[in-house]
Amino acid sequence: MKLIIVRHADPDYSVDSLTPAGWKEAEALKERFASLDADAYYVSPLGRAMDTARTALSGKGAEPVVKEWLREFNCPVKKPRLSYLDDDCCVWDWLPADWTARPAFYDREKWMHEPELEAAGVSEKHEAVIRGFDDLLKEHGYERDGLNYRAVTPSHKTVVLFCHFGLECVLLAHLMNISPMILWHSTCSAPSGVTVVNTEEREQGIAAWRMAAFGDISHLYAKGIEPSFHARFCECYTDETIH
Repeated sequence: MKLIIVRHADPDYSVDSLTPAGWKEAEALKERFASLDADAYYVSPLGRAMDTARTALSGKGAEPVVKEWLREFNCPVKKPRLSYLDDDCCVWDWLPADWTARPAFYDREKWMHEPELEAAGVSEKHEAVIRGFDDLLKEHGYERDGLNYRAVTPSHKTVVLFCHFGLECVLLAHLMNISPMILWHSTCSAPSGVTVVNTEEREQGIAAWRMAAFGDISHLYAKGIEPSFHARFCECYTDETIH
């Protein structure tokens, strides 16, 4: 089975839709997906993801199914220090010196129980997302069993999810059995980035997931579109961009 996770195109958060650049990115996705013959499409209920999906799938006669658990993983938490945002910030936006100082943040089970995250209900939010995700995979023949998946009905299906960077990292961390804090702070998928994860059944009936591509934006380069800076921070502190 192939799982394709698409981050929404460049967002206009003020109206929960896309910027003019974002609409161009979504059109580039449309060309990329023109020959894609997927078995199922799912989308976050948030406008920026739905606009991306509808544009990318227009002309295919495919209507994505809305899944509430695919919305952005936005749990405001109190951070020990301020960054460029207010003190109530996203769980996936900690200053490097703060999150790396906590060994628990590297642990797949302990990360969500740090005091600030516990107080923000992160564990409950995480459980709801993972429950929805595993239920979806089970529908398509792959059932969670400990740290692996049982290939109950193995197949060559292709399933596409249109969602958000923070949420995507939660899903990938679950498949990899690691803490999402590592992916949130050490990877970057630009708007409209395409991630591909395949099952590998090296032992009959036991499926592992392996990432073949992460945040791929070759469709933008093919159209001569400059990738958005969203989700990144400045390379040098003195750069005139966001820290």
